Amino acid sequence: MKRAELTEFDLEKDDFKLHLSRLAKEVAPQIIQATPISATPAAVATSDISKETANQPVEEKGIELIKSPMVGTFYSAPSPDSPAFVKIGSKVSTDTVVCIIEAMKVMNEIQSEISGSIAEMLVENGDAIEFGQPLFKVKTT
Repeated sequence: MKRAELTEFDLEKDDFKLHLSRLAKEVAPQIIQATPISATPAAVATSDISKETANQPVEEKGIELIKSPMVGTFYSAPSPDSPAFVKIGSKVSTDTVVCIIEAMKVMNEIQSEISGSIAEMLVENGDAIEFGQPLFKVKTT
């Protein structure tokens, strides 16, 4: 990671996710979290947990969360001039693209992976987001 000047690395394969990060002063990479996608993410030990992550929404009956699969910048539309992928009330299926997360200059399309309708957007366009941070509430019933 140091030789390639990488500070973060994400790997997704089937039901496995790996996120590596190194601080500027560290020599060796540090494993932040390695967990199967289907498992509930474990708490990530960092010194700068954002207030949004600390105040995650309480679970509600009939509501599921679309969470960020990576650290990056949230974008609700493919370009500044384009309409948002989804808005409150939009119907989504498991393969519906709901947003883009920019990570290391790469634009990653994020799919819903949940069927239902968007009940609430939990982040704003351009927000910096963390791994596992809730992005949308989806009404599934």
